[in-house]
Amino acid sequence: MRFTYAEAMTHATYYAPLAQAAEASGYTSMTVADSLIYPRESDTTYPYTDAGDREFLEDKEFIETMTLVTWLAAHTSTLRFTPFVLKLPVRPPVLVAKQASSVAFLSGNRLGLGIGLSPWPEDFLAMGVPWERRGKRMDECIDILRGLTTGDYFSYEGEFFTLAAMKQTPAPSQPIPLLVGGHSDAALKRAVLKGDGWMHAGGDGEELDRLLARLAEIRRAEGDTRDDFQVHAISYDAYSPDGVRRLADKGVTDAIVGFRLPYITGADTEPLATKIEHLERFAESVIHRV
Repeated sequence: MRFTYAEAMTHATYYAPLAQAAEASGYTSMTVADSLIYPRESDTTYPYTDAGDREFLEDKEFIETMTLVTWLAAHTSTLRFTPFVLKLPVRPPVLVAKQASSVAFLSGNRLGLGIGLSPWPEDFLAMGVPWERRGKRMDECIDILRGLTTGDYFSYEGEFFTLAAMKQTPAPSQPIPLLVGGHSDAALKRAVLKGDGWMHAGGDGEELDRLLARLAEIRRAEGDTRDDFQVHAISYDAYSPDGVRRLADKGVTDAIVGFRLPYITGADTEPLATKIEHLERFAESVIHRV
């Protein structure tokens, strides 16, 4: 089992020392949240909290995701970074491929690219991208990411994108894992058919078990026998050695752990020293005992 440290919607200056502490404590990876805009008015429902509101996002400090990953990679040497998740179809895929290749190259292959659909129609509107057929657009973006990050010539003919043969260098020396986020059946299928793994966004244990069972069902149906398929999950089981073993038995490869509820309105008042103490205590009680 690998362990990913999750912290989001806190003070931007905290991220580098937190990444350094996570690396020193034995975590494999750290998540980096993605948020583009905060609209003054919105009636959109957020799918991953009970209330479905988005007020918790207002005035939070979000450094642009790939910029922050680059900054954190420069302050560490072994820790991996996983956007959780990059809102892919609202962005130009050729630019995302260039960003991802550059970050992976400069960091020594320490990028695992979590990707997903934005739940906010306002993101699509602000970026000048249609909300309709966003799933198909997402699929084409993944194809282009996969092709251009090899460093070889790549061309593409799709419904939304047409690329003449082109290449981008430098390219990373290893493929960038593409980890698809989302809880819908379409997202699970996309993770199997297009991705290198799946990222769970949270919820209760019964829901996670249902999603893992459905993911396994899709993999069987598609004949997917990859032994390196990644499953990143959030679960209370991750906070004890016995629970970690239960997650491993269910096929989870990476446990995402955090030590506070980030979905709060207003500023994060937890001191940096307390955050570091929490992540270090978890490493001592769980990571180093499994």
